[in-house]
Amino acid sequence: MSVSILVVDDEPDVAEMFRQRFRREARQGTYVLHFAGSGEEALDKLENGVRPELIVILSDINMPGMDGLTLLREIKARRPDLPVMMVTAYGDDDRRRQAEEAGAIQFLSKPVDFDMLKAELRRLPGIS
Repeated sequence: MSVSILVVDDEPDVAEMFRQRFRREARQGTYVLHFAGSGEEALDKLENGVRPELIVILSDINMPGMDGLTLLREIKARRPDLPVMMVTAYGDDDRRRQAEEAGAIQFLSKPVDFDMLKAELRRLPGIS
């Protein structure tokens, strides 16, 4: 059974990196990756529905327009059950605290350790 991951980042190379690092899982049908270049686009995708079932959102914190922390709060207001992991190149304690207080389940630093990320994803409900 496939499940969806929504990656939110304003840098186009991030989408390509995720496609490369999740190539095997995508081919096997484990994950379907969806991408949004802004917080607003992510909320549109969430509102319109992501198929197959969306199990997690990975969001950058620093983005133009709606930043990742604001997006996190909006997601939690709409879908409090949906796990959100925050990703940033600037992993200061204040942002980490804000993300945790807003409901993030994980705080990842760039460059992303994809082996660790995949292990975290396997722990989520809905992954077989």
